Amino acid sequence: MATKLDDQDDGINDINITPFVDVVLVLLVIFMVTAPVMIKESLKVNLPKTLTSDITSKADSIGVAITKEGQVLLNGKLFTEDSLKAEFQKIAKNSPNTNFLLSADADSRHGDVVKVIDLLKKNNLNRFALQVEKIKEGP
Repeated sequence: MATKLDDQDDGINDINITPFVDVVLVLLVIFMVTAPVMIKESLKVNLPKTLTSDITSKADSIGVAITKEGQVLLNGKLFTEDSLKAEFQKIAKNSPNTNFLLSADADSRHGDVVKVIDLLKKNNLNRFALQVEKIKEGP
């Protein structure tokens, strides 16, 4: 009878980490999904206001945003100056008639906007417009 009790006392002596790994993977997926949204919200662009604006078709347009800190976003993705040059070269090779819509923050430096325009022109991407926010006229 003593041997039967000793066999039952052995139990589980190691830790099951499967639930821990499941929780960690779920958290990883949540952070991967929410990180781009948090970056876009933290890099807000305050457009300058004008009475007139040009309406362009957005079917073959690429948005370029310049924040007041001088960061450049191409279609919502953050680019460094070198990676932006490479991306513009790729676009110039594949689709040179692409329209670019430049959205610069009202508080951004003029030099940052000119730098992006210069990169576009160096790659013969001359179809670009500056996006502004139209002021509503009214009584």
